[in-house]
Amino acid sequence: MVFEEKTLSSELIYDGNILKLRKDKVTVKSGVSYREIVEHNGGSVILPLDSEGYVYMVRQFRKPVERVVLEVPAGKIDKGEDPFETAKRELKEETGITAESIVHLTDILPSVGYSKEVLYIYLATGLSFGETNPDENEALDVEKYKLEDLVKMVMDKKIKDAKSVVAILMAERYLHRG
Repeated sequence: MVFEEKTLSSELIYDGNILKLRKDKVTVKSGVSYREIVEHNGGSVILPLDSEGYVYMVRQFRKPVERVVLEVPAGKIDKGEDPFETAKRELKEETGITAESIVHLTDILPSVGYSKEVLYIYLATGLSFGETNPDENEALDVEKYKLEDLVKMVMDKKIKDAKSVVAILMAERYLHRG
């Protein structure tokens, strides 16, 4: 039977624009321990697939890993915002795309060891193209790839961003299973 930790106390360490950090004192099998937990509103991830099998990806510099990363469009859920609405908003802002159909593929918990973040993953089809409108602090390039090429890039370890790996593989599986 799995031991379930109980929170004895909780202390807010940091309250930022994107996340909060708290330190919880918890019961563990051997007594008491501490857990540092990141609180985050979560995010929505959306893989836009056109009628010719192309996926529109974004390439941007990511400071935490100090490199440029190829990833599916995604963004933070605003307080009180529905994840589906976040997905539509981020798709339009980052790529200029709107979609006739958006299907929820899955939710993931990207880092359960220290974060409460949930990512909601969607597939968008029936695409229409317009102008991008990225956040003022975003600098990104939009690129298109065949879905099967992205699957190969995942399997060849060329795409390492977890949300993108899941979105690509889930979309491929969803499309090939009907």
